[in-house]
Formats: sequence, structure tokens, C-alpha cells
Amino acid sequence: MRLSRYFLPVLKETPSDAQIVSHRLMLRAGMIRQQAAGIYSWLPLGYRVLRNIERIVHEEQQRAGHIPVLMPTVQPADLWQESGRYNAYGPEMLRIRDRHDRDMLYGPTNEEMITDIFRTHVSSYRDLPLTLYHIQWKFRDEVRPRFGVMRGREFLMKDGYTFDVSKEAALHAYNRHLVSYLRTYERMGLQAIPMRADSGPIGGDNTHEFLVLADTGESEVFYDSEITDLRFGDRDIDYDDPAQCRAVLEEFTSRYARTDETHDPEAFARIPTERQRTARGIEVGQIFYFGTKYSEPMGAMVQTADGIQVPVHMGSHGIGVSRLAGALIEANHDDRGIVWPEEVAPFPCGIVNLRQGDGNCDSVCEAIHGQLSARGLEPLYDDTDERAGAKFASMDLIGLPWRITVGPRGLKSGTVEVTSRRTGDSEEMSPEAAVARIADIYGRG
Repeated sequence: MRLSRYFLPVLKETPSDAQIVSHRLMLRAGMIRQQAAGIYSWLPLGYRVLRNIERIVHEEQQRAGHIPVLMPTVQPADLWQESGRYNAYGPEMLRIRDRHDRDMLYGPTNEEMITDIFRTHVSSYRDLPLTLYHIQWKFRDEVRPRFGVMRGREFLMKDGYTFDVSKEAALHAYNRHLVSYLRTYERMGLQAIPMRADSGPIGGDNTHEFLVLADTGESEVFYDSEITDLRFGDRDIDYDDPAQCRAVLEEFTSRYARTDETHDPEAFARIPTERQRTARGIEVGQIFYFGTKYSEPMGAMVQTADGIQVPVHMGSHGIGVSRLAGALIEANHDDRGIVWPEEVAPFPCGIVNLRQGDGNCDSVCEAIHGQLSARGLEPLYDDTDERAGAKFASMDLIGLPWRITVGPRGLKSGTVEVTSRRTGDSEEMSPEAAVARIADIYGRG
């Protein structure tokens, strides 16, 4: 992508109403534009990040055997009246009346709708277990939206729903989701700690939130420092094996980690003092097991092998896709701007031409751009007439993981400069070696 043909409205000044790092940097880097309180347009750079996050979530959900669907944003109110949540949910629900005077709502979540789909099409235990999920926009009318995409009213969310014939099977689905979420967050370069949490309006007794530690987090968290040493890594987990999934859950939840809502001071005090930690955390996902809370009132029944009709056991599992864009920046930035992990970066690298119009510089930049693009690694090529300092500042601000700098001085000795955004380390090498280096980093060598 040539920057001269791209839409990247970066800002030199920090917007006065942006209170936290991610909000400031997303506005300055031209990722988002506020349209109303808590409602944002995603501009090209931000949209690329959002789609990369969404792609990883899809891949890990389907690796775990979950099936994608797509449900509408606007839902009929009668489903929520049937479950008993329509009046109980509160003012966060945006209620609508259509031209036929029917009560509708902009969905804050989809338990009722997915239960209706299930009860229409599934009637036998032979069709279970079943997990359906989608990634869709939600709306919750927050009383005070703030912190940019971290606490918006409209947000993109992955919500998945499990259906099982028994509590035992449903708890395996719960454990399976915890495992898949650990893998999902680590692929994005995040450590998200599962913490025992409160179920809120979703309901149920079993629930864990996944929190990323950050100074700007909304939740106060209490934890055993040993949990921050745990990594999922490249384990080959059989998601159909309850014992393997349960072992991972026990490994990652056996140490104390709670939000302020469920904090137990007596249990926390039993941790050795040198391992007791308090911090702030950003919630990026939550998993729930709530049994028959929705299936019983809505008649979502299956016939067992014994011919008995029983309500299915359900769970709900969410990841805040748009919120993750902000959480990633909170966890990956410095005083110059964003520092994207490779898996979610909007472009794998940037190419900076220090002397636009110089025949040799132009041809080398074009060759690097073409060779990387041919490997499926589209770089962002700064082919503008801006000064070198401004080009470097923009590249640092938008945070691409790698930069290839091409200038007449280096080309005299046949080299370009490859720089890591995270470490700042630079190395001179031939243009061909630079292409090979970037390709190897992204597994396209």
C-alpha cells in the first residue's frame, strides 16, 4: 500500500478529551473517528487491526470445534419477555418500536435469540454437544461512555453459546472455552489472566473474566504473582478430551486471581506476602456456565437416550473484539506511539524512502514493496515528499513492527536499514536480505 494513495489522517496534537493512552493514540494514528458519545467510525488503519483481531478469534474458535453463524443486531422484544429479561435488563438496553408498533431492541447480547434458533432445529441428544458463535456489533447504552473503544456504547463482540445434554458436558464446554481463549490472547501478544468474577445480568454460578493488567484498567484486581509466569505456549491440546482441558483450567485458575467484585480478603491473606499483588485490569473476555436459566423458560428441550425430555445446559462465552484493539495499545506503547505485535499489526512493515524522486531509491523501494506483496505481506510504503523526521515520527506513531529505510547513502554500499519498532535495534543489509528477513519473521520465507 502506497501512503500517497492511502487515507491515514494522523494528528500532530493530542485531542483534549482523550483520557487514556489507547484513546489518544487511536485518534492521533487516524484509527478511529468519534461520531457520537461512545460510537466510532473505524478508519482504514483501525479497521485493518480490527479485522486481524477478528481473524484470530475466528481461527481459534474453529480450532476448538465451534461453528460460526451471524445473528441480527435488532431483535424482537418478545424473546426477551419470554426469558424474563426484558424488564430486568435495565436502561443499558436500547429499546425500539418499529412502524408496526412492535417492541424491538438493539441487541446487547444474544442468549435469547440463539436459544430460539436451537429450539427450532434441535430436539435430540444425538445433535449435541453444539457450540454456535458469531462476531457481531452490540449496543449497550452506557450512562457514561469513556476511554474510547474501551468503554463505548457500540462495540464488536464475539459471543458463543454452548448446548449440552448434562451439566458435566457443559462444564467441559466451559473448560474448552477457557483453553481456546488463552491461546487466542497469547497469539495477539497479550497475557490475559482468567479471574473468578461476578456473572452480572447474564446469570449463572460459574464465570471467569479474562483481564489484561494495565494502569488504566477499570477493575481493581488481586492475584498471586505466580500466575503471571504461566504461558499457554504451543501446546497441542485435544479439545475433545475433557481431562486435557480440565488440566489446563486447573493450572491457570488454581492460584488466587479475583476482581474486586469477588475478592476474598481472607483467602488472599493466605498467599505468601511476597507474592500478593494488587493492580488494575482491563476486561477483554468472559465465560459463563448458566445451566438451564434460558432453556427452561424458553422450552429448549432435547430427548435423551432414555426417551426423557430435558432442558439443555447452556453457556455463554464472549470476547470484546473492538475493546481488544484498545487493550493491545494499553499493553504495547511507548512515548513515541503504538508498538503492535506482529499478529495484529495493520501492516507487517513500513518502507521509508528518504529521497523520493531519486531514481535508485525509488526503484529499490518499489522492488521491496513488490517482493513483500508477492509473499502476501503488504507493506505500507511511505512514498510521500515529507521530511525524513516526519516520516519516522509517523511510522513510530502507527507502530508497525518493522521498518525498512531506504536512502542514497546506504544504497551507495548496497544496503538498506531494517529496524525493530519494539527494541529500536537496526541492522544494515542488502535489499534482498531485508525482504528475506521480514518474510522469515512472518513465516513466508
